[in-house]
Amino acid sequence: MAALFIVVVGVIVIGTAVGFGSEESAEPVAQGFLLDWQQQQYSAAGALTTASQSSVASALKAALGQLGASALFLSMDSVVQHGASAEARFTASVDLAQQGQTWTYHGSFRLVKAGGNWRVAWTPAVVYPGLGTGDRLAVVTSFPSRGSVLDSSGKPLESPSTVYVVGVVPDQLTNPTATASSFGAATGVEATQVAGQISAAPPQTFLKLASLDPDTYYKLRARLRRVPGLVVKPTQEPLYKALATGLVGQVGSEINQALRAAGTSYLPGTTVGLSGLELAYQHQLLGTPSTSIVQLSSTGSVKAVLTRWAGTPATSVRTTISAPVQRAALAALDSVRQSGELVAVRASTGQVLAVAQHEGSTALPSGGVLDAKLSPGTAFTIISTAALLESGLAVDTPISCDNSFTVGGQTFTSYGTGAERPFSSDFAEDCSTAFAGLSERLTSAEFSEIVKDFGIGADWSQLKVPAFSGSVPSASGEADLAAETIGKGNVQVSPLTMAMVAADVASGTRQSPSVIAVPGDPPAAQPAVLDGSTMTALRGLMRGAVRSGAAHAANVPGTPVYGQVGLTRSSFGWISWFVGYRGDVAFSLIETGNSPQLSAAALAGAFLSALGNTAING
Repeated sequence: MAALFIVVVGVIVIGTAVGFGSEESAEPVAQGFLLDWQQQQYSAAGALTTASQSSVASALKAALGQLGASALFLSMDSVVQHGASAEARFTASVDLAQQGQTWTYHGSFRLVKAGGNWRVAWTPAVVYPGLGTGDRLAVVTSFPSRGSVLDSSGKPLESPSTVYVVGVVPDQLTNPTATASSFGAATGVEATQVAGQISAAPPQTFLKLASLDPDTYYKLRARLRRVPGLVVKPTQEPLYKALATGLVGQVGSEINQALRAAGTSYLPGTTVGLSGLELAYQHQLLGTPSTSIVQLSSTGSVKAVLTRWAGTPATSVRTTISAPVQRAALAALDSVRQSGELVAVRASTGQVLAVAQHEGSTALPSGGVLDAKLSPGTAFTIISTAALLESGLAVDTPISCDNSFTVGGQTFTSYGTGAERPFSSDFAEDCSTAFAGLSERLTSAEFSEIVKDFGIGADWSQLKVPAFSGSVPSASGEADLAAETIGKGNVQVSPLTMAMVAADVASGTRQSPSVIAVPGDPPAAQPAVLDGSTMTALRGLMRGAVRSGAAHAANVPGTPVYGQVGLTRSSFGWISWFVGYRGDVAFSLIETGNSPQLSAAALAGAFLSALGNTAING
C-alpha cells in the first residue's frame, strides 16, 4: 500500500443547528472539530475540546492508526442545542484500503459552553460510541486456509512441509515503526503497509507477517534476525510441497514479488499461485479474507465486534491425477541417477493420470512434461508409420536399413548394414535411414494430414495451464520431409504431446488431454484416427518394438506393452524417449544425460513394474 494518504475535503454539513432564542450557535465549533479531525490537524481539534490538547491529539491519531485507515471522511448530520449544552451527530466513513473495505458508522458528541466558548466535551466515545477509557479499536483480518489441489479420489496433492511463520506481538515492540522498516528492507514489502498492519492488529496477539518456505527463509534468515521483535515459528503446513508439481504448480508467500507486480497490497495471509493450477485457479484456491473491527479493553480482550465483513471460503480443485499412477511414476524416476520426466494419461479419455519429474545429475529441459518443446527423434516414427501404412506400405515389405541415405541433398545416417529386412524390423530397431528413404513415398500434404489427425498442434487452452501440443510445419522439400519423418528438422513436441499420440493408438480415437475432474460428465465421442486395419498394424509394430526390438527393456511381464523409442541430442545433453501404452495407461517419458548411454525403455519398465497390473484400469 502506498504511504498513508488522507483525502482532504471539507466537512459536509447536511444537518442544521436547532436551539432557542438568539444564543450563540455551537455548530461552528462542532464543524471545526470534525474538519480538523478529518484533515489530521489533531492539535487544532484538541484545542476545541474540554481535555488537554495533546491528549486529544494523541487519541485521534492513535484511532486512525488502529484502523490502518488510508482515508477518513466526516460529515455532520445535525447539532441540537439546549441552552449551554448541545449534541452533534455525524457520519464517519473509514477507508480500510489494505482490507479493501469501507467502514461507515454514526457517532455523536456533546458540546458544552464554558467561559463563553463552546467546547467538545471530550471522552473516548467521541471517536466511536461506547469506547471507554483504556479501550482501543483494532482490525482483525483472517484468510481461510488455502484450498487444496486434489487427486482424482479427492485427496490433497499437497503434503505437509516445513513453513516458517514470522511475525510480531505488537505490544512487545519497542519501536513498531523501526520493526516495520527493518522487515520491509529484509523482504521487499512496503514498510508503511507493514506498519499499518501492526498498528491495526490486537496489541497482545501474535500477528503473522509472512509464511515462508524453507528456501526463502534460509535466504533471508540473516536479515530477518536483524528485525527488532520478530518471532519465528516453524510449523508444518500443506503449502509449498506437492506431488505432480509440474501440474499443481508452486505457491508464493505474502512477500512474493508476483503480488507486488500485480498491484496487490501487502496483507498477512495472502498466498499467490506462481505456476500450474495454483496460478490458474488462484482466486478459487485463495478465497477472500474475513475482516472485523473490534473494540478491545485495556487488557487486550475483545469487548465488542463493531462490524464484520465475511469472506468467501477457499475452494479446492479436483484433478484427474491418479495417486497409484503418480506414485509409480515417482518411484521409477527416483530409481535412476540421471534425470527424467514422465506423463501418463488414461488412453480412453485423455485424462492426465500422472505428471512427474526427477532432477538428478543432469539438467531437465525447460517447460516440464506439459510445455517443453523437444525433438522426439525416432519416437515420432509412430506417426510416420501411420502415414506410410495409409499410403499402402505393408509391414512385411522388404526395406533396407542403410548406414547412410541421402534425400534431397541431405544425408541421414544410422547403424544399418544395408541388408534388406521386413519393414516391421526397421520399425522395431528404429532405423532412421529406412524412414528417410521411405519418406519419398509420401507427400508433404499427406504427412501433414496424418500429423493433424493425431492432434499435433491442437488447441489445448482448456487445460488452463501452459501446455504444448506440438508443431510440425509443412515440409518445404524432400530433405525437410525426410527429417520430419524421424522426428528431426522442425518437429517439436512435449512429452504430453507424445503421451496423447500413444493414447490415440491405444484407443483408436482422437483424444484431447484434460486435467480437471468433471463429475458425471462423460467424454464426448471422438473420431477414429486411422481405419481399423491400419491401426491394428500400427499396434502390432509397436508391440514388436517392445517384444524384441529397441524398446525391449520395457517388456515387463503381464499385460502387453506397446511402444517406440528415440534418442536425440539437445543443447544441454542427450534425451532418450519412450512412448507407449499398456492397458488403459498411455505415457511418454524422457531420460536426460551427458552421453547417449541412456534407456528410457528401461525406465518405462520400472514405471510399469511399480504400477502393476492391478492399477492399470483403476
